[in-house]
Amino acid sequence: MSPALPLRRVVLVPLKNFSDAKSRLREVLSEHDVETLTRQLAGAVLRAVKPYETLVVCDDDDVAEFATRSGAGVFRAVARSLNGAVSEAYASVAEYDQAIIVHADLRSPHGLGSFQPGPGVTIVTDHHGTGTNVLSLPTALDFHFSYGQDSAALHQREAQRLGITCELATDSPWRFDVDEPDDLESRPDSI
Repeated sequence: MSPALPLRRVVLVPLKNFSDAKSRLREVLSEHDVETLTRQLAGAVLRAVKPYETLVVCDDDDVAEFATRSGAGVFRAVARSLNGAVSEAYASVAEYDQAIIVHADLRSPHGLGSFQPGPGVTIVTDHHGTGTNVLSLPTALDFHFSYGQDSAALHQREAQRLGITCELATDSPWRFDVDEPDDLESRPDSI
């Protein structure tokens, strides 16, 4: 009996164009500061997911150039919504065994490059326990993505619908993202 081959994993990082990202932060920060912060957070995530092959999911030339300079590949989405863009990218990576979808605004993305989730669905929730910051799943499923309000519960239900085991992680360092002005107060300086 030959040893099992390691799973082939790909990371998908959806990234909105920098001039539109983080609308809630624009209430307390200047346009320039929000764009700078968005680039810093995304850059930290792209460094942290190495050595996994990574595709930045976007529909913007500036973001695509940023991804390429950061050593990531680019998936140009046609869909304008997050769920549509992730669905398109996910459908395109069927040659891999597993896809790991990582949001580009994690405060502390360290360790993502050594993340080895189980064979089913793994959901890393946000610090509220309701959002999905990291989602790992086998490829080639008819998985319906439901980012937005209560996405963790909706992704859990989707795994149940497909009859796939689902692990929920609520205490990961990846549970902290930067969406709201309150999230800025405890942002690490090491980004």
